[in-house]
Amino acid sequence: MDKLDYLVALDEADILSQLAAFDPHVAGTLPLGLDLPTSDIDILCFAPDPELFVRAVWKAFEVLPEFHIVQRIGHDRPVVARFAHGGWTIELFGQAIPVPKQYGWRHLLVERRLLALGSAAFRNAVMARRRAGLKTEPAFAAVLGLAGDPYQALLELETCADEDLLARLSIKGLA
Repeated sequence: MDKLDYLVALDEADILSQLAAFDPHVAGTLPLGLDLPTSDIDILCFAPDPELFVRAVWKAFEVLPEFHIVQRIGHDRPVVARFAHGGWTIELFGQAIPVPKQYGWRHLLVERRLLALGSAAFRNAVMARRRAGLKTEPAFAAVLGLAGDPYQALLELETCADEDLLARLSIKGLA
């Protein structure tokens, strides 16, 4: 089966409206235009009651191929569900943190700002790292020369003014 456009796949399976009670946000590489053939559709959800989220996801999507749901171990025990539709793997991430405060959303916003400020050479450099096997955040960190944990390093950029981000890109010749 050929892949549907990701927005068509989401609409066709009525995914976002089925998750409306959980404030779903599409995140990851697709909204940034940095996807690869192996990319999936990531949807972040606010799930203050994990059991309610699990029941809703199970009821709405259990009939879809490759359905699988787990609750991770950790301080807030996020729920992750995966299934296939329209040629895509779709991953739902439900966490008891409002979506705008979730790391995945915050990363997306920083990456979107960097892409808007950067040149085509910047986008191409990030994509080259992605094609070489790096995940999105490590690819950005590598291109920007950020030290340490790439996920944390990107979060440290979210409070920077656009002028500071542009200066960082300019130093690398990527503005």
